[in-house]
Amino acid sequence: MTQATERAGLSARKAALQLIGGVLAQGERLAQAAGDAKGPLAKLSPADRARARRLATETLRHLAQCDAALAPFLRKVPPVEVHNVLRLAVLELSLEPAAAHGIVNAAVSLARAERGGAAMAGLVNAVLRKVAATGDPFAGTALPTLPEWLRSPLVAAYGSAATVAIEMAHAQAAPLDLTLKADKHPAMPGAIVLPNGSLRLADAPQISALPGYAAGDWWVQDAAAAMAVPLLAPLPGERILDLCAAPGGKTMQLASAGARVTALDQSEPRLRVLRENLGRTGLQAEVVVADALHWQPTAAFDAILLDAPCSATGTIRRHPDLPHLAGHESLEALIGLQKALLARALTWLKPGGRLVFCTCSLLPGEGEAQLAWLLADQPGLSVEPPALAWVQTDWITAQGGLRLRPDHWAEIGGMDGFFMVKLRIA
Repeated sequence: MTQATERAGLSARKAALQLIGGVLAQGERLAQAAGDAKGPLAKLSPADRARARRLATETLRHLAQCDAALAPFLRKVPPVEVHNVLRLAVLELSLEPAAAHGIVNAAVSLARAERGGAAMAGLVNAVLRKVAATGDPFAGTALPTLPEWLRSPLVAAYGSAATVAIEMAHAQAAPLDLTLKADKHPAMPGAIVLPNGSLRLADAPQISALPGYAAGDWWVQDAAAAMAVPLLAPLPGERILDLCAAPGGKTMQLASAGARVTALDQSEPRLRVLRENLGRTGLQAEVVVADALHWQPTAAFDAILLDAPCSATGTIRRHPDLPHLAGHESLEALIGLQKALLARALTWLKPGGRLVFCTCSLLPGEGEAQLAWLLADQPGLSVEPPALAWVQTDWITAQGGLRLRPDHWAEIGGMDGFFMVKLRIA
């Protein structure tokens, strides 16, 4: 690594440190901070933005391993700002061991820039040189485990072996999945076709440079998220509500299938992204900014898709900041909101209409338990188990729901965790 390259990389590293500090010290969501127009990434070049976000994401993913690699060489934990510089450098050393000299020098520069960091520069230099001399900083360190508030219910629901498999999936960077618009088949070098028809790329290159982006042939959507619409089985001309629709992957699937879609969400900024995606893909939907707990449709729907607000614990492999946040404190409120949305949405269906309820959560309280409550509370409801060729039988729950986990399809990159179920009213 040349000195010029080293200096050029400092901006991305500084931004990564701001993102890491925001998560660990202020409890900020990484995705929100990264997308903030006034945030740490705002003034960076596209390449530096991508690098900063990747460094922050992977440092948070491997935070426990970074700390374990540093522990033998630290008599006490340094100030948090310097500690984060060390963690970031260890992550870089694990990715690029051949660039150790430049990584160490950059970390020393970053430490000096912190308040009181000049006195710590020697420590940073000495510790990182020792870490670099070990070869692989993560050798012998244990994979990160989930926090107890999340791990305990997963062990109770799925068993210890499955929970460890989920944690192993979380330790791997998520691949890039694309959902294709109907009848579009762009040539995508290096992509594999998943059993459900999603395209998967092992690496995440510049999205806008991929074949078919400008033509609107596809959109980014995890394979698991893309399974809810096939479960609903939309028909051309049906009037379908996508409830809590932003950022719009499922809206576009529904529109691509020929449905007349109403996309409702209470977040105008998130719906702005949905509108941009509709414009790029040339798909049509009525977009409504409203709170679903107060909104009332003018006519009943043939079908409704409710991807309800949830803990998002199924997306940890994509958002490794989540275990470091105190999201469990609001779980009871989220479960109450899901129930309220379900009860309200069912009143908007035509007789014989169907609803798919889903949450990107690994917690049974936001999935299986909600289905049990709903069936007890609404005797006219029936469950229609998945009838999709690519659904594996062990994914189907005893009540006919679909339980997806990050360790499913592990041999080809896994998937996000979801619960989803198709319901039909009398």
